Amino acid sequence: MTTLLQGGGLLDDLQHQVAVFARRAEQTRLGGVGQVRNSMDRAAYLLLNRLDVEGPMGVKALAAGMGIDSSTVTRQVAPLVDTGLVKRTSHPDDGRAVVLELSQRGQARLDEVRSSRRELMALLTEGWTQEERESFCTLLTRFNGALSERQSAGQPPSGAGPGEPESEATAS
Repeated sequence: MTTLLQGGGLLDDLQHQVAVFARRAEQTRLGGVGQVRNSMDRAAYLLLNRLDVEGPMGVKALAAGMGIDSSTVTRQVAPLVDTGLVKRTSHPDDGRAVVLELSQRGQARLDEVRSSRRELMALLTEGWTQEERESFCTLLTRFNGALSERQSAGQPPSGAGPGEPESEATAS
């Protein structure tokens, strides 16, 4: 890799590329292609995805799994409930507790967005080999894991204040 920033080293180049990626990901929301493009914000996508993968759960469990606080989850889930993508149900063992669950409409919408995003990933990496795609995914997963571990240890990444968690709920 050539040095992109004058006088900088590899870590300077890396931090610069991460910053550029974050800006471009936010600008495009990596929403996909076609009519679905930019039609679901990242918080909604990540919440729906977690409910799909892990099943119904309470706000506290959802917040803990995403590395954000319960009030943030409550605020982010409200429009998903209002639009019928998520439904609130009673906990099977404790009728007083509320469980969040992906609705049929939410599942259909999530499937549509996933498909569109897969198509975008295919387009962005169409000149890549399967091995390059796998390597990139492995390294990006490892990078995100390191960020998550740092946050879990109470050390927000540089640029994130205490009220601004940089977890999967705020990442694209």
